[in-house]
Amino acid sequence: MKLNGKSVVVTGASSGMGKAIVERFVREGANVVAFARRKERLDELAESLKGEAGRVVAFAGDVSKEEAVNGAIDLAVREFGRLDILVNNAGIMDDMSPIGDVKNEKIEQVFSVNVYGPMFAMRKAVQTFLAQGGGGNIINVASLGAMRTCAGAVYTASKAALVSLTKNTAYMYMPEGIRCNAIAPGGIQTEISTSMGMPNMAGYGRVKNVLATAPAPGTADQIASAALFLASEDSSYVNGDVLLVDGGWAAG
Repeated sequence: MKLNGKSVVVTGASSGMGKAIVERFVREGANVVAFARRKERLDELAESLKGEAGRVVAFAGDVSKEEAVNGAIDLAVREFGRLDILVNNAGIMDDMSPIGDVKNEKIEQVFSVNVYGPMFAMRKAVQTFLAQGGGGNIINVASLGAMRTCAGAVYTASKAALVSLTKNTAYMYMPEGIRCNAIAPGGIQTEISTSMGMPNMAGYGRVKNVLATAPAPGTADQIASAALFLASEDSSYVNGDVLLVDGGWAAG
């Protein structure tokens, strides 16, 4: 088992990629705090994984709120004795608006989940890693949208910020043995489109030209495999990297 005894916090854990990551990590021996808003789904997830090598503790809260993020990490330390890995998976889509049409409310909504939440979590995780004596692992789920225009201005900017934060953190804490990498999924079958609402038609009219070049959608399990690689000792010399998992979409 590649994560035997590791203590992990996974955000956005109630569905899609986050759920798949929790399932894979627990089966590889990790003890996981599964963090999301929908407690009933988290409880179902924990129940479904009883009897596996690791265990799941549900934590219901809003990932954009600092107190909730801190509470999830504190819970991992209380339950499992320490924190080893943080996976910032929670994310929401924008409405495809180009910058001239962007509303302030959309900036706040998307950045709160896609940037502020991960920043709060990374700060708390790094402080925890250092208090434990150093060493630790952060995995951020960014997006191909940080590099290609396959969404609107707000979403792509938020994911580009997460990529930059990943690289900065990897460099800053390299001497302390803290690794930080990102996964950049392409088109993956998840529920994220439900957070989009009615798309801005001007923006969508431009974005659809890029979407038309996408390969068949990938699966949440394929992202979980990438996360397991970055979480395990298999990637011990990988730091500050952005791992594209996009079926070759960016290569075209």
